[in-house]
Amino acid sequence: MIRRAGKEDADVLAALAIRMWSEHDPDELAEEFRELIGNEEAVCFLGCVGGRPIAFAQCQLRHNYAEGTQSSPVGYLEGIFVTEEYRRKGYASQLLAECEKWAKEKGCAEFAGDCELDNVDSLNFHLATGFEETNRIVCFKKKL
Repeated sequence: MIRRAGKEDADVLAALAIRMWSEHDPDELAEEFRELIGNEEAVCFLGCVGGRPIAFAQCQLRHNYAEGTQSSPVGYLEGIFVTEEYRRKGYASQLLAECEKWAKEKGCAEFAGDCELDNVDSLNFHLATGFEETNRIVCFKKKL
């Protein structure tokens, strides 16, 4: 079952998200999810099996620019995660469909996302669900 997450789900979302974004602090993630859920331009969905959360997706509106898009706002898939034992069973596609439906309801004509260059699973998921690749970049930094 896929359902829209509420503020009471912030800790559950953070527990799932930390498995994908391990460099973050779980408490900070939970606070970010509480803020996002209260924002009209963002939404999170949970995938549950037998009442147990096994997946989530986070999307929001981007107004300035999303790589390769022509319109604004654009629905943007900020993150999607399914626990390993439930992968390849359609949960990610169902979560994405809910995100796309939400973006359409918000007036979006386009939907976008991204992944790290070495994240082959995410790349394959995006391509398999109708996304087309628009660009690849490598980012740099240095301390001054």
